[in-house]
Amino acid sequence: MASLSKVASKKINHILTTLALALCLCACGEEDRINTPTPAVNLRPDSVFINGAHVASGAAIGNLPLAPVSVRIKFNAAVNVDSMNKSYIYFSGRAEQNYTYAGDSKDATVLHITTEAALASSFERWQLHISEGRYLGGKVKMSYECTLIADAKAEPVFPQISNDSLLTLVQHQTFKYFWDYAHPASGLARERSNSGNTVTAGGSGFGFMAILIGIKRGFITRQEGLERFTKIVDFLSASTTEKFHGAFPHWMNGQTGKAIAFSANDNGGDLVETAFLMQGLLAVNEYFKNGTSTEEIALCAGIQTLWKNVEWDWYRQGGQNVLYWHWSPDKGWAMNMKIQGWNECLIAYVLAAASPTHSVPKEVYDQGWARNGNMRNGNEYHGVTLPLGGAYGGPMFFAHYSFLGLNPAKISDRYADYWGQNVAHARINHSYCAANPKGYVGYSAECWGLTASDIPNGYAAGSPTNDRGTIAPTASLSSFPYTPEESLAALRFFYYKIGDKLWKEYGFKDAFSLTQGWYASDFLAIDQGPIVVMIENYRTGFVWDLFMQNADVQSGLTKLGFTIK
Repeated sequence: MASLSKVASKKINHILTTLALALCLCACGEEDRINTPTPAVNLRPDSVFINGAHVASGAAIGNLPLAPVSVRIKFNAAVNVDSMNKSYIYFSGRAEQNYTYAGDSKDATVLHITTEAALASSFERWQLHISEGRYLGGKVKMSYECTLIADAKAEPVFPQISNDSLLTLVQHQTFKYFWDYAHPASGLARERSNSGNTVTAGGSGFGFMAILIGIKRGFITRQEGLERFTKIVDFLSASTTEKFHGAFPHWMNGQTGKAIAFSANDNGGDLVETAFLMQGLLAVNEYFKNGTSTEEIALCAGIQTLWKNVEWDWYRQGGQNVLYWHWSPDKGWAMNMKIQGWNECLIAYVLAAASPTHSVPKEVYDQGWARNGNMRNGNEYHGVTLPLGGAYGGPMFFAHYSFLGLNPAKISDRYADYWGQNVAHARINHSYCAANPKGYVGYSAECWGLTASDIPNGYAAGSPTNDRGTIAPTASLSSFPYTPEESLAALRFFYYKIGDKLWKEYGFKDAFSLTQGWYASDFLAIDQGPIVVMIENYRTGFVWDLFMQNADVQSGLTKLGFTIK
C-alpha cells in the first residue's frame, strides 16, 4: 500500500505541476494579448474628386465656380471619421482647416469635405494636401496634393470702355515701351525691360513703326518723332557703331554701339535682325520723304545710306543660292545657319532682292528660301488647310515679323497666297487653344495665343507642337488683321479678366500661365512692337501702306516673282 501511495502521490504532483504551468502560460498569453495593440490599418487615398471631377495627385483643376469647394476622398479601406485630424488634411489658401467633414452613409471608405470659405477672386489658387500619419482610424501611408483654381469673376477688373477706345489705349500704353523706355543715348529699343544698355536691332525696327503710329495717333508730335528718329539714325550711322558688311548685330550696346554677343559664335552681323531694322527704317523714310525741312531731308538721306550699305549678297557665303543668318570677323561663318522657309524671315529675302546696291537673284529665293517648293505644307489642322510651314504652323510670330511692313493681302507667288497662309496659321493657333488638348487652366476661345515668349524659369518658342501652358498676349493681339473677332475676345479677356495682374506700365506683360499662377515680370521689344503695329494695320492699314509704296520694295517683290495686288 505504501509503494502504491508513493506512485499515486508522484502522479498527482506531476499533474498539479503541469496544470500550474499551463495556467501560468495561459495567464501570460492573456496578458500579452491585452497589452499588445492591434496593428493599424494602412490607408491610402485612392481617388479624389473636386466638385465631382476626378483630380490626380500633382494635377490642377481649373474653372471652378466662385463658391465653396466640395471634396470626396475615397480610401482603400474603411475610415473612422471620429479620429479625423485636420492637421493632416488641409488647404493652403484661405480655406486652410476651415471646412466641415463627414463620412458616407453608403460607403465606409469615403470622406466628404466642404470648405467654409469660397473661391472668391479670378483664378484664385488653393492647394489641397492629404498628409501621411495616424488618423481616420488607421495609418495613412500615401500623401496627395492637387491645385484648385477658380474661374474668372463675371465683373471686369477695370471699367468697361468701347472696343475702339480699348484698342487705342493698348496701342498708346504699349507705344510707351519704345518712347519712354528707349535707351537715352541711342533712342533704340532695349531688348527687354531689365536689359540696361542692351538694345535690339530687330525690336528697334518694330519700334520705329510704333513711333510712326504714335505720331499718327497724336501720342507725340511729328517734330518729336523727327527728333527721335534723327538721334537713332545718327547713332546707327556713327563709325563707332559696329556694322558687319553693313549688317547690324542682334544686340548692341546702346551707349557705345559695340556688338553684344547673342551666343558664343554669334557676335557679328545678323542679317535677319538687320532686315527687321531696315523694314522699320524704310517705313520711316516713306513717312518723311516728302518733307521739306533740313532735318527731314537729312533723316531720309541717312536712312538711304544705311539701306544701301547692307551687303546682302555678302551673306550668300561665297555666292551660294541661299542667304546665311550670321557672320563675324573672328568667327566667320561658324554659325553656318541658312535662312530657309517657312518661318519669320521672308522679309530678309524681299529686301535682299530689293537692294539697289547689293541685290541677290531670284534663284537665291527659290532655292534658298523656298527650297524649290519644299516649304509647302498643304495638310489640314483643326479643319483648316495650312499652305506653308511645319505642323500646325509653328509660333505665331511667323505671321507677324515680316508682315509688319509687307501686306500679306497684297502679295502672292507660286508658293502661296500669303493672306491665306497667315489667316490659316492664326485660326489653327486659336482652335488649338480652344480645344486645349493638354488640359491647361484658362485655355479657351478667349484666352489663346502661342508664340515665342518668356515662360516660367525660361524662354521658349511656344506653338501647338511645343505647348508649355503659357499664353503670350502678342500672339493673339498681333493677329488682329487675321482673326479680328477672336483677337478682340482675347484682348477683352486679357484686360477685363486678368488685367489687374497682366496690364502694367508698357501694356501687357510678356506672358502668363494660369496653370502655374505665373505672370511674366518683363516686357520684350520684339513682342510689344508687333502689338502696336498690327493693331494699326487692322484698323487703318497705315504701316502696310507706307512700306508697300516704297519703290525698292516694289522692285524686289517683282524680281522674286510676286504678284502685287
